[in-house]
Amino acid sequence: MHSFKCGAPVLDFVGTLRARRNAAPTEMLTSPESLEAWFRESGLVDADTSCGPSDLKRAIALREAVYRLVVATLAGDDYGADALAVVNDIARTPSSVPQLVRRGRRQVEATPEQALSTIARQAVELLGGPESALLRECSRGECTQVYLDRSHGSRREWCAMDPCGNRIKAAAYRARKRTARSQA
Repeated sequence: MHSFKCGAPVLDFVGTLRARRNAAPTEMLTSPESLEAWFRESGLVDADTSCGPSDLKRAIALREAVYRLVVATLAGDDYGADALAVVNDIARTPSSVPQLVRRGRRQVEATPEQALSTIARQAVELLGGPESALLRECSRGECTQVYLDRSHGSRREWCAMDPCGNRIKAAAYRARKRTARSQA
């Protein structure tokens, strides 16, 4: 099961490699089937997208390129040529196109290339637009999720309350209890 808490599908896609700073990060895209599931669960497509090993390899390359661009944005640095080339190349592919079906419902079917192009185009729109100023990285040290901070006053500190906010608050509570016991 994939997680969608970052405020933009492209950032949730970047978050499919969790705990990047750990010695063994958690990879969520472990097979073509897990990529298909991410496409479906994210709402990017409504029908199964038949992915193969080469699609998974391309998806991971896109994810890592977008992550490098996001990190550069957060640091105020210029973008690396390699990451730009990957994102721009994939964004040039036609993206998925929503269709209207009989009952007025929107439906999206896409090839893996179209789905990845949609993600790349979202990266271009996000990083090249005003919302790039809302990018934040979760303040829990082990978490490397990047999210859009649309909170009042831009005071959001973590990607989501569960698990990061809960863990930070629990650690602070335990620290206060230890301090209170040592002072008693």
